[in-house]
Amino acid sequence: METFKVTYDRDVTQVSEGIAHKNSIAMSEAVKISSLTLSEVKQRFNLEEIRDPEFFSEWQGALPENSSLEQLWLDKLRADFLSLEEYPLHEELVKMAMLGPLLSLAGFFRHPFYPQAEAEVFFTAEDGEEIARGRVDVLVVRERFWVAVVESKNKRFSLIEAIPQALAYMMTSPDAGLPIFGFVTNGTHFAFLKLERENSARYAVSDELTLKRQNNELYQVLATLRKLGDLVVEWEASLSA
Repeated sequence: METFKVTYDRDVTQVSEGIAHKNSIAMSEAVKISSLTLSEVKQRFNLEEIRDPEFFSEWQGALPENSSLEQLWLDKLRADFLSLEEYPLHEELVKMAMLGPLLSLAGFFRHPFYPQAEAEVFFTAEDGEEIARGRVDVLVVRERFWVAVVESKNKRFSLIEAIPQALAYMMTSPDAGLPIFGFVTNGTHFAFLKLERENSARYAVSDELTLKRQNNELYQVLATLRKLGDLVVEWEASLSA
């Protein structure tokens, strides 16, 4: 298990290589990241939500095409999960039945990506006092860049329960110069997130995709995962060129 340590002074805006830069928000008491509401996360990290579609255009527009075989797999995945949800569905089953297959098909289980499960992240103040901690269900990492933070939630919870945690974890990314993408799901509903921290902390959330509509929206989920992964590889290659 890898632990990401992020040092904060009394004022924070950005996190880069474990160094905090100033803003007007103090974090003085230890809290569980899972207990933070969206409002609290936005306040603590001075996060601004951007609703302009141009800010997070990557999840829309032209997407990679799924092969006919992949579509067959996604149809089976959708049918299996809709059958499973007729019964009490533990979070681990969500990860086993939905997240694993999606991330595998998207290519996140092979080079140049490296997945980590139940990775622990926490924030500390300058005096070493721990002020917040939590565990990320799945991290998909390219070198020191987080491609996706996956928060799988039991189907009884809406995605709004997962988004604050995902954003808090995404703030610990060591590279503030590139956008960070996130992915949240409760097994039947899906959303993507984008976070930028180069000048100020700004984020956006995609429209919600779901298994509940007639068309299989897992096609778009998989294509978007693949597109975001490809973008990260391209951006890093351009920076190292």
